[in-house]
Amino acid sequence: MQLALPDFVGFAGVSLVVGTYFLSQVGRMDVRQPLYPALNGIGALLILFSLSHTFNAASFVIEMFWLLISGVGLARALFFKSK
Repeated sequence: MQLALPDFVGFAGVSLVVGTYFLSQVGRMDVRQPLYPALNGIGALLILFSLSHTFNAASFVIEMFWLLISGVGLARALFFKSK
């Protein structure tokens, strides 16, 4: 198995998604702040990029949902932060 650039980009995305989730679970990241959904959204985008190299339909679908939900979370965090 030979890894290519998209694979490493995907690993970076996985690191962001899993890392932010871990930090939220140990109380080191506030999920109500814009940084949490922003990092999750970037992670999902990086994983989607990696899927352009080696496509997997199920992974594509879950990452699209992850990106959509992160967008909703980011909009909510920015909206409620301004109030």
